[in-house]
Parts: sequence; C-alpha cells; structure tokens
Amino acid sequence: MRIAYLTAGAAGMYCGSCMHDNSLAKALQKQGVDCILLPIYTPTRTDEQNVSTQQVFLGGVHLYLLQRLPWLRFIPRAWRAWLDAPWLLQRVRQGKRPPKAKLLGQLTVSMLRGTHGRQRDEIDRLAVWLATGLRPETVLLTNLLIGGAIPSIRLHLPAAQVVVMLQGDDIFLDYLRPQERQQAVELMRQLVDQVDHFLCNSQFYADKMSKLLAIPADKVSVLPLALDPSPFQSPVESTQDGASPPANAGRVDATEPIRIGYFARLAPEKGLHHLVAAFLQLKEQNPGLDCQLHIAGWAAPSQAKYVHQLRQQIEAAGRQGDVEFWGSPDMAGKCRFLRNVDMLCVPTDYQEPKGRFVLEAWANGIPVIQPRHGAFPEMIQAAGGGLLFPPGDVPALTASLLELVTDSGLRKALGQAGQRYVLEQANIASQAERLVRILRHTDDARQLSG
Repeated sequence: MRIAYLTAGAAGMYCGSCMHDNSLAKALQKQGVDCILLPIYTPTRTDEQNVSTQQVFLGGVHLYLLQRLPWLRFIPRAWRAWLDAPWLLQRVRQGKRPPKAKLLGQLTVSMLRGTHGRQRDEIDRLAVWLATGLRPETVLLTNLLIGGAIPSIRLHLPAAQVVVMLQGDDIFLDYLRPQERQQAVELMRQLVDQVDHFLCNSQFYADKMSKLLAIPADKVSVLPLALDPSPFQSPVESTQDGASPPANAGRVDATEPIRIGYFARLAPEKGLHHLVAAFLQLKEQNPGLDCQLHIAGWAAPSQAKYVHQLRQQIEAAGRQGDVEFWGSPDMAGKCRFLRNVDMLCVPTDYQEPKGRFVLEAWANGIPVIQPRHGAFPEMIQAAGGGLLFPPGDVPALTASLLELVTDSGLRKALGQAGQRYVLEQANIASQAERLVRILRHTDDARQLSG
C-alpha cells in the first residue's frame, strides 16, 4: 500500500496534529507501508525524528501572495518557484504577528474553492505531482481545511481513495469572521461526497464534526489517539509484566514538594490562567501545603503579554518561588520535565479533540486533571488515569489539585492506570495497524460500489 499523507505545517510552533501525523507516518513506515509524509504550507516542526519530505507543497508564502496579488499567477511558475523554498518558509514562519482574521478567512475560503480559487495553479501542481511522481493508492489528508485540492486529486488520481483526518478543523474555523466561517463550512460540506472516509481521534469529535459538516455516520471511524511511548520510558528497572514503572507517581519523599505540571502552548485557549489561579488559591487556602507549579511549553511572540500578565499575577501573590517556567523543551527536555512532576493539568477552554499531552503524561505514569469536555472524558473513562472537573471552574480545579497533592496512593493508582492504557491500547504501532485495516476495508468497499 502506498500512502501520500498530506500534513499541514504549523508555521514554526509545536503542533499536536503535526506531531501525531509524523508519529503515525513513522509507525506505518516501520510496518512496511510505503507512506510518504508531505508538508503543506510550511515545513513541520516535531520533537522526534521528522520523517516528512523536504519538499513543501502549497507554500504558505506563495499562497498568501497569490491571495493578495492575483496577477502573480500570470508570472511563469519557474520564476516564482523560490517562494516555496524551505529556507524561505523557515524564515518567514518566525514572524511575530499572526495573520488577521479577515485575510485568513479570505485565504481559507479561496483554498477550499480549489481550482476555482486564486491558488488554482498550485493545487493542480500538487495533484499532478501526486499522479505522475508518486501514484499513491491512498491520499490521506490531515484535515478537511486543505480539502480544496480533493477535486483535482480525484481528477488526476481516479483510482486512489481519499481519506481525511478531522483534528482541530472547528477550532480553526472559529477563529474566522462569521461570514468567512459560514462560507468555509459550506464549501467543506460540498467536499464530503468526494471523500471516501473520515477519521477522528474521539467519538466526541466524530459526533461534532459529523453534525457540522453533514457527514453520514457510516463514513466516519474513530481511531483513538496514540503515541510512541518509547521516548518516555525511564531506563530503570521494569515491573514483572515488562512495563516500566511510573516515573514519579506516588512519590512519598517528604523532603520534596509535590509538583503540579503544565505542558502545552502558553495561550489563553489552553487555559493556563485557570491553572495559575487555582494554584494560587490552593496555596492561599492551605498555607502549609508543600507544592509547586511547573510550566512548560511554546509561547508565540503574540502571547508575550498574556505570559507577562500571568507572571505579574504570580509575583503579586508572592508565589514566584513556587512557580518555575521551563521554556519550550525538546523531546529530551520534555521527558525530563514529565519525570519531575507528579501530575499534569492543561485546563483548556476549548473542547480539545485530541489531548496528546494527556498520553505523554500517562506514558510517564503521571495522572492528569482535565476539564470535563472535549475528548478528555472519553480518554479518562478508557484509561482511568485522572480526574475531571467542570470546565472553567477554578474552585473545582483547586479541589481536584488538593485531592491529588495530598493523596500519594491515588496519584500512584491513576498514574499506573494511565501508563497501562498507553502501553496496551494507545500505542502508535497499534494505531497504525488499525489504520491500515480501515484503509483496506474502505478501499474494498469503494471497489465493490464502483
């Protein structure tokens, strides 16, 4: 089976979708599947071995200029090919200002129009390259927002099946202005009939996106989120069943403070302000409680004010000695971070469709505290590796923190349950096997109906 896996670069930030795409492509390759991971927009950034190609299609700079300067398409392609050069995309993606919602909406709508949009030549170029250079049996798209290319892919690759992952499409759509959002949703709905199958990482998201895009139930499969647990396994002794023991869960050393961890983007939608408020409330209500807050993750330049305000809030409460900022660690740094905390909490404001950071914590035997929305209830019900609280409810989050901080036995039990789930059920190798079965079944059904 040859798969062309189209993954959307996230302009230089660590992106859960990019990292999952990379991990899944790597797992497929290890199992002998001819899977080529092709970046769209910008090169991808991942904290593990990057298996994507150097060539970038639909380069973000090129698409932006075609949107702003439509006459550019009349300039010979050879003269503007340098706009897709990886070095340029790497440099431009370091820009400090995010695109304005108006322009982003117009560009999104134009891209979803495919060969009827301003980027038509670039979309056709991708489809032609797939048909003549790669000739895949399956084209797998990381989301439907890049689905404007599907009609052209269908035209040039009539024998290939087209499968789309749905992961965060709604979050992107909600950033757009209402008029462009509605246009984008309508265009995405029009693409549904041209997609052979959709994949979601949770039933919550499958239900939500099926309703939003009018996707028939038999066209959607749930492929639970997974990761490669090997980088997170501590090189210490193993348990009798071969699994590495939890790194920190259940630590009872009275000389060490209990460490509450946060590892995600430092941004309002990830809810860091809720965790900071709950931690400060926890310390105020329990003066003798020996605990700390450790914060790690990538912060966009546009979030500098948000992070500064949180630091000021911590200093105003006189708790700067109890809070540590780790910056944006690489994989080795992430592993060190997770081995140095006793629990993890990323109290998102939005309904998270995936929650990769939960699996990363569980891979280290670390319990989690998450809001009761999005994919989190499903994950915690399946694994039993954490606690849930009402979204945005700081007093309830404070109570949950207190429960885990003061109960080492509960931390250990939840951490071990989460780790078993990752090793036995949420392993990326198992997910890759399930994906291949789904693709083969979908292709067989397509051949029969065709």
